[in-house]
Amino acid sequence: MSSKRKITVAYGDGIGPEIMTATLNILEAAGAQLEYDVIEIGEQVYLKGVSSGMEPKAFESLRETKVFLKAPITTPQGGGFKSLNVTTRTSFGLFANVRPCKSYSPFIQTHFPKTDMVIIRENEEDLYAGIEHRQTQEVVQSLKLISQPGSEKIIRYAFEYAKKYGRKKVTCMTKDNIMKLADGLFHRTFDEIAKEYPDIKTDHKIIDIGTALIADRPEVFDVIVTLNLYGDIISDVAAQVTGSVGLGGSANVGEEVAMFEAIHGSAPDITGLGIANPSGLLNGAIMMLVHIGQPEVAEKVANAWMKTLEDGIHTGDIYQEGLSSKKVGTAEFAEAVIARLGQSPANMIPASFDKEDTTPMNVKLKERAPEKKELIGVDVFVAWDEEGRDPNVLGEKLRAVNASGLQLQLITNRGVKVFPAGMKETFCTDHWRCRFQTADQAVISPAQILDLLKQISDLGIEFIQTANLYSFEGKRAYSLAQGE
Repeated sequence: MSSKRKITVAYGDGIGPEIMTATLNILEAAGAQLEYDVIEIGEQVYLKGVSSGMEPKAFESLRETKVFLKAPITTPQGGGFKSLNVTTRTSFGLFANVRPCKSYSPFIQTHFPKTDMVIIRENEEDLYAGIEHRQTQEVVQSLKLISQPGSEKIIRYAFEYAKKYGRKKVTCMTKDNIMKLADGLFHRTFDEIAKEYPDIKTDHKIIDIGTALIADRPEVFDVIVTLNLYGDIISDVAAQVTGSVGLGGSANVGEEVAMFEAIHGSAPDITGLGIANPSGLLNGAIMMLVHIGQPEVAEKVANAWMKTLEDGIHTGDIYQEGLSSKKVGTAEFAEAVIARLGQSPANMIPASFDKEDTTPMNVKLKERAPEKKELIGVDVFVAWDEEGRDPNVLGEKLRAVNASGLQLQLITNRGVKVFPAGMKETFCTDHWRCRFQTADQAVISPAQILDLLKQISDLGIEFIQTANLYSFEGKRAYSLAQGE
């Protein structure tokens, strides 16, 4: 290779500097053609008053290099500090989180020696948008945002990944039996895109039974694609059942920038002891080498790492009496990997990466025709803590409101219908959703909603939020109440 590829490197906090040093030593010994732009991130930056944990010049480095090798960081306790990972993912459009989870049995102890799955997690949306409000004394809300383009990008990426790496099946995981609109959109998009890949098997699992299967029969999965929160949870479960979360690396991939890291945290309890396992960050770095077009080096490092595991050279987190031959620290483990560069594992399948196909995976979105959208009602959320919180009292008050035919249809509390004809056993908080529509669900105007809100305010009832009710192409585009 004639020129070095510049990448952004952050040593992070806690064990970060130890495992980054070990990782870079291995990469350099393997002949990786890299140049480093080292940036400071994490705890010390937070404590300077930078709420994102990363200064503007660090963002400029990423904008230039487009590749980020990042060690774990520590977020200080207390309010006001944003997740640096979430900020980086969303700011640079790193929509795909890719986490391979593979067993290295019998050299790493596991009950599931045949596990070899890849979890592809949507990275920008869902509850991780962090949009929350305290609306009343008793109730807070957190908004779950799922978009059609966001769903299509990650699902298409999962199929392209399966195609590129010879995977046979893609499983979608959602909770669309409950969240029929949000998770339902993701599932429907999956079914739509799956038709474009007839050679790849597909199935769908509800996330709760899907997680249980990962913990009990992980060998049945190949590629899993799912939403942000679910993906965060199941990727740790999957990593743990393979033997250790400490072995897992991940890639966060966008159209221009990519970030590579270990999946574990900064482990402050073992900082400075020299015993941390660098394998997670090293596996992230191997993914990085493939991404930047150095697959030969990636193979050399991956095979030397597996040979080290085969030889029983293990850090304390994976050391097992009778299974391991030697317990080593961070630096000694790196030296053992370096000593085995050029060797391949004898029992595990050697790593092999495509050296010819360097084309990026196609995740272009389909063009979609605009749909007819009509405003047919409004949910008005109110704070009300009077009359013993009797929903019938609140309902009768609001029945007096009429904005050109826009009238109260029902009231819910925490999603359960409590008026009219609610159940007296239903527990109610001080947070109420009041649905207003015309009797025939006719199209309404924004002016009617403004008139409605004025009338509610004139009754001395505090409205705290509104959510418009729409139909798209004549179909209801909002959820019914529980019990409706």
